[in-house]
Amino acid sequence: MRRFIPFMKSEPLVAIVRLQGAIGMGGRGSLSDASVRDMLEKAFKRGKPKAVALEINSPGGSPVQSSLIGARIRRLAEETGVPVFAFVEDVAASGGYWLASAADEIFADESSILGSIGVISAGFGAHVFLARQGIERRVYTAGKSKSMLDPFKPENEEDVARLNRLLEQLHGNFIAQIKARRGDRLSQNPDLFTGEVWIGQKAVDEGLADGIGHLAVVMKDRFGEKVRFRRYEQKRGLLQRFGMQITRDALAGIEERADFARYGL
Repeated sequence: MRRFIPFMKSEPLVAIVRLQGAIGMGGRGSLSDASVRDMLEKAFKRGKPKAVALEINSPGGSPVQSSLIGARIRRLAEETGVPVFAFVEDVAASGGYWLASAADEIFADESSILGSIGVISAGFGAHVFLARQGIERRVYTAGKSKSMLDPFKPENEEDVARLNRLLEQLHGNFIAQIKARRGDRLSQNPDLFTGEVWIGQKAVDEGLADGIGHLAVVMKDRFGEKVRFRRYEQKRGLLQRFGMQITRDALAGIEERADFARYGL
């Protein structure tokens, strides 16, 4: 009750926001600007925190949602004057690293994976299978580019070239974000923006992180042994809590596991 008594100094508060999972537009446990909006607002504004600590464990995902979440974090930090620290667990790769870059300082474990500053687009081609089954694909469009990269039609070189141009633009946006946030801390390694990843201390050496450290230890070192922590996590929807949408959740879970598996996790 001490912190509610007037004129008594209360212990410093650090708000912890957990950003766990793939970044997408929805689905089971995925991160999106809409799904994290409320907890970020509360973390920065409730109880006058001395800092916001981001617990990040994400293999990436949607570049737009990554950008929106990162921008929201920066906007709230600037509005409230609250510094932001990111603590990487297993992985902060691709869009996950975009989220980490929104922090003022980034810390990692000795075995954390960071980086993958690149853009990927993956799909499949099923036109040979359909032909063998005697199935004909029929598509009607107004606009020659409307059916670009249809997985049920043979791959078109013009479509691939168009996709590569789009990926290069997205990659440029990603690189600009990291350079703007990390600045002179980044090394001059020519592989830095190739999609390569680094582990622990090597990530620190490349300027992708500021040090090796864990949340409680670093925050106590910055704000004293009596620092308090208040945790914010995503809330599961009513249908999810009662086990509904099983098929959709299972597919989303498989996709997320595939994302993590790219980094051996």
